[in-house]
Amino acid sequence: MASSLSIENVSAGYGAVHVLSDVTLRAGDGETVVLLGTNGNGKSTLIKCVTGQVRPTTGRIVAEIDGQSHDLVGMATEDIVGLGIGIVPEGRRLFPKLTVEENLLLGAYRTGARAKIGPNLEFCFETFPRLRERRRQMAGSMSGGEQQMLALGRALMASPRILIIDEPSVGLAPILVTRVIDKIAELKAGLGLTVLMAEQNFQQAIRIADRGYVLVHGKIEFSATSVEDLSRSDVVRRLYLGI
Repeated sequence: MASSLSIENVSAGYGAVHVLSDVTLRAGDGETVVLLGTNGNGKSTLIKCVTGQVRPTTGRIVAEIDGQSHDLVGMATEDIVGLGIGIVPEGRRLFPKLTVEENLLLGAYRTGARAKIGPNLEFCFETFPRLRERRRQMAGSMSGGEQQMLALGRALMASPRILIIDEPSVGLAPILVTRVIDKIAELKAGLGLTVLMAEQNFQQAIRIADRGYVLVHGKIEFSATSVEDLSRSDVVRRLYLGI
């Protein structure tokens, strides 16, 4: 059934520091929507609002999953994941002294995923063969690209309908960025996921996005109905293409 995410007039910050102002965007069923913006413009704060780590001062965040609407504002992160929303945080946030397999199993704690631990684990190993090879290895001893694959796998262990990904390219070599972005596209298509991805690498993001938004100083500066619109945008040309 359909899954979507709507962010409506969200403002947020940290104490007296105001970061987001009246942000509105939507990721429809089966879409990959990219949130573009250079460092310090509020992308990660918006992701944290969606995932329950920062509470907006105004606005609504509504997830539609299998015909039911859920207002995420005020919900704890674990309860948001419990609805079927997978999270791949910036910096991966793995448990470095646990093995690859132990990190994956921790992703399956939500009630809706516990009965599928075996099939989901096998799916992760089929999708990321390197994780099978390294299943007994400590996560902290893996390369950056391998850790990003593990973070994606951990989110998939929760059997998500919506996937939230924050800056998947951070800290990775260009060739690894390409592989990770390609894998996100493959997973989205194969599992029918709705994806919201915050990313500052414009060229990589538009390869898999259906459409996107540009966040500048905490406000949506441009909303695109297609990647072609993004490429033609004066805001994007100024920020990313040097034109």
